[in-house]
Amino acid sequence: RKVASDIIPSENLLNLEVQYNKMQIFKRSYQSYLLIGMLMLILFFIQIFTSQNTKLIKLMTIGRKVLFYLLIGVFIFHGSGLIIRWQVSGHVPWSNGYEAVVFIAWITMLAGFIFSRKNAVVVAGTAVLASLMIFVTELNLLDPEITPLVPVLKSYWLMIHVAVITGSYGFLGLACILGLLNLILYVFRTPKNGKLITANITELTYVSEMTMTIGVFMLTIGTFLGGIWANESWGRYWGWDPKETWALVSVLVYATILHLRFIPGLKSKFVFNLVSFWGYSAILFTFFGVNFILVGLHSYAQGGDGLGDFPSWISYTIIAFLAFSVLAYWRNKTYKNLKAN
Repeated sequence: RKVASDIIPSENLLNLEVQYNKMQIFKRSYQSYLLIGMLMLILFFIQIFTSQNTKLIKLMTIGRKVLFYLLIGVFIFHGSGLIIRWQVSGHVPWSNGYEAVVFIAWITMLAGFIFSRKNAVVVAGTAVLASLMIFVTELNLLDPEITPLVPVLKSYWLMIHVAVITGSYGFLGLACILGLLNLILYVFRTPKNGKLITANITELTYVSEMTMTIGVFMLTIGTFLGGIWANESWGRYWGWDPKETWALVSVLVYATILHLRFIPGLKSKFVFNLVSFWGYSAILFTFFGVNFILVGLHSYAQGGDGLGDFPSWISYTIIAFLAFSVLAYWRNKTYKNLKAN
């Protein structure tokens, strides 16, 4: 400490890192998000199917408020983990894959709170999505170690470009989970509860469109800022690197989704919710697929020709979601036919 006091962390900083490791902030956050989010979703669906029982609705309203405030506490706890990593590492906590996912989950929750007044189920679905995001970091796919920055990341653009890009993933993720919730509502909609469920679908669709608009705006701006940083780092604005290419693909995918309402045959709420749900696959591939399968300047892949094995569980998940989408389409079509008759 006498010789290298300028580079060795202080005792207080070391103690803070030890406490951070013992607290397991992000693991406890995802567990709390999942529990509270699932309870809020259960209350939401119970309220839909027991809309005539006023006493039960009052109890559920009180319970939902209690859970909402608990969720705020977990959100603050989650944010404290990001602040501690910032203090310990000396740089913003979104410099690698692990930190980026945790930060995206926090931004997703922030987006959920912003739009929570529109519909009670918004923040509930957001909590479940944030939980799943952090859960990915617990699967040993991403290294949680706090490390120094690599030279190319020692730039003020890390704080600006990466924050804007990853922040957009949070808002687009909210649009995705709202699309999924609406598809679930389509499955359970019947002539008996159709009026109430249709009202909720309409509200959630409007919220989804607003969050998607914000997400696309941030994603587009972040992509342009990335070009400026690329020029400073590598001497060119655009080089069709896999990450750059898929960032552009993501912008085009969501720009298309937002403009579907101008096409007569594709302007229904069902189509919008369906593509909102599936559109997030472009973001997932941009973040995970490029980093772990393809090789480029932004890649975390190690060696090889860039083409890794495609996990079988992803194939099963895609098949399951395809079957669910077909079921939602069939249920929506059946409801319209019953209503017409």
